Amino acid sequence: MLCMLALLIFSCTKLLESTVLGDDLGEVGFTSKTVTVDGVDYFPRQDITTVLVMGVDRYGPVADSESYNNSGAADFNVLVIIDESARAVDLLYLNRDTMVEMPVLGIGGRQAGTYYGQLALAHTYGSGLEDSCENSKQTVSDMLGGILIDYYVSMNMDTISILNDAVGGVTVEVTEDFSHVDPSITMGTMTLDGQQAVNYVRTRKDVGDQLNLSRIDRQKAYINSFAASFRVAYEADRNMVQRLYGEISPYLVTDLSVNVLNGMVDHYGDFAIHRVMTPAGDNVMGEEYFEFYAYEDQLQELSLELFYAPK
Repeated sequence: MLCMLALLIFSCTKLLESTVLGDDLGEVGFTSKTVTVDGVDYFPRQDITTVLVMGVDRYGPVADSESYNNSGAADFNVLVIIDESARAVDLLYLNRDTMVEMPVLGIGGRQAGTYYGQLALAHTYGSGLEDSCENSKQTVSDMLGGILIDYYVSMNMDTISILNDAVGGVTVEVTEDFSHVDPSITMGTMTLDGQQAVNYVRTRKDVGDQLNLSRIDRQKAYINSFAASFRVAYEADRNMVQRLYGEISPYLVTDLSVNVLNGMVDHYGDFAIHRVMTPAGDNVMGEEYFEFYAYEDQLQELSLELFYAPK
């Protein structure tokens, strides 16, 4: 069962593989048009739907900053690729610390230049509403060579707690010490309540090696477990999507209507999670914060493999 609310309304059968890809394709830039690589023409795939899911590090209902910048960084960025031909879903996790060139918005919401920084900051340009989501969407598209992203979903932290409790809690295997963050999260197998779930997927300071890569691993494990819980809950209540959409809508910004969303659940309901991918790269400490430098050749390969097909 698949619902596009930040992969947190997910009920797919299983996680088949977690992979890091990376063969050198040379200097190739991809766009939404036909491209040529090593003498072979590739065209954009017509059998996939893509959704950019963002988790914004803020609490409370979404609100207009009434400016062209805001304080809501997108700490969670996943590109969902729904493959109708394979009847499967690929998930591309993008490290929030990935160093990228992003648009800067100025007066009137028009682009006023670019900024080189962490991917998470792309969402801070704009009012925190649709323009910020579009800015993140453009940044991710450019990062992957200009690929087409069909939809976006942005959610504040409150949604995690609501969705977690809606399925009766999510069971995970805790392998890192959370005692400095939330002593109620103990080592071993436990079922998380709403606030524990927020701490589990959000926190990296004072947990383990404090790297975002480790937090991404926790998020993957959480989502996989949430999937199983959601499947059970959805089978018992087929109106669950509409009801939950109403509960979390104050904390969402998306161009997916509830009707489109519900249609996706019905249409893609039996699709399995095929691959969970994370671009390889170097994680280094910058002057103030961690910085992740993705390997350009891998991003090119990902673009070609996921979004294009040979003629």
